[in-house]
This record gives sequence, structure tokens and C-alpha cells, in this order.
Amino acid sequence: MRLNNGIEITWLGQSTLRFDFDGQTALADAWVQSNPACPDKCKTLEKVDSLFITHGHGDHFADALDIIETHRPTVAAIVEIAQYLTGKGFDNILAMNKGGTVEVNGLKATMTHAVHSSSIQEPDGTLLPGGEAAGFIFEFPNGYKVYNAGDTALFADMRLIGEIYKPDLAILPIGDNFTMGPLEAAHALRLLNVKAAAPAHYGTFDVLTGTPEAWRAEAERLGLKVQFVEWEPGDTLR
Repeated sequence: MRLNNGIEITWLGQSTLRFDFDGQTALADAWVQSNPACPDKCKTLEKVDSLFITHGHGDHFADALDIIETHRPTVAAIVEIAQYLTGKGFDNILAMNKGGTVEVNGLKATMTHAVHSSSIQEPDGTLLPGGEAAGFIFEFPNGYKVYNAGDTALFADMRLIGEIYKPDLAILPIGDNFTMGPLEAAHALRLLNVKAAAPAHYGTFDVLTGTPEAWRAEAERLGLKVQFVEWEPGDTLR
């Protein structure tokens, strides 16, 4: 699958995504340097202009402080995580909540619901409240829309996300155990009525047993006509 619209989407493993467009680099979540699924060639980030955090769990947030310290991006996150980052002395932190939209460097990001938990683990092991988990609808300057669901279970309002935002591409977790598995992720595609989809949050750990093959098989059983992205960590859609 090719985008052919000037946007590059690189999967950095688990649920971290890099978007390159119009000379800008945006990250969705921040598990890069310590991410065992991220290829070494992708662990050095030349720049990060914006960072969007779905929730505070380590496989989405573990490298956030280092990335913010190094690159000083504009960061958008749910209010509790935004307050945590502000308390660490960072600026350019945009606090938002579900249903809200922010625009950063021409990229519009709408925070959507997700059914999941959220916490932040301090270096000493202390767990802090991380508000609620979320997803994002990203609308690029050329009008292309990506639904990045973050970590979530299946929920019926995905139908509304599809009806209202009409994403061109849905990036969904399929690994099971902590998120949707292939069965639920196939029904998510049915609710979203999306034409193209890419998998995330699978295979990094043994407990994440869902596979793209099982996801496609479930979608076929539902009679869905979806173009599935086949990628490995480090691959880029162009």
C-alpha cells in the first residue's frame, strides 16, 4: 500500500508512530530508545517537532522525558499527563481532553475515547494517575486522516468516529490480552467503515498473541473489503 500524498508514516514498533510531512516530524507516543521492537536504525531521531501521547503506560511513554528534553517538541496529552510534564519543568505542553482538537504545525489532532487504563511509573516504581487513555484522529494539511486508536478495547462509539471523521487509515491494536485481539479489531473495522487499516501493539511480547493474519481472516469472515497494510517495525508508508 502506498499513500502517494507526501506523508510518510513509520511504525517504530509496538504503538509508536512517526509522521513526516511538510518538513515536520510528529510522534504518536514515545517508546523508541528502550523499545525492543524498534530497529536500531530508527532509534536515533533527527528531530521531533510535535509529540502526541495516548496514555502513560511505559510502552507508550517510557522515553517521553528524554525525547522532550532533547528535541523540545510541542506536546499534546490528556490534562493529567500534561500537568505531570509541566511539573517536570517542560513548556510547550498542550493540555487537552477527549473531544478536543488542537493544531500543531498544520497537523490537527482530535482526542478520541479509548477503553483502557493509564498510569505513569516513576523511576522509583511509584505509580501516578495518568488520567484516561485516549486515541487520536490526525488530519494532515492535505486533508488525509489517520485514526490512531492507541490502546483500547472494542467500543460501539467507533461507529461515530467513522461517521464523523471518516479516516482514510485506521491503525488499531490487535495483540489481545491488554487490548483488542483480532476478532474485536475486525469488528472495529466494521464499525469504522474504513477502507485501509494497519496493525499495531502485537508481537512485542509473548503475551501479545494476535497476528495480522488472524485479523485479516476475521475481517474476511465479516465480508469486509479493507486494504491491509503489511509492515514490520521500521517500515514506512509513503
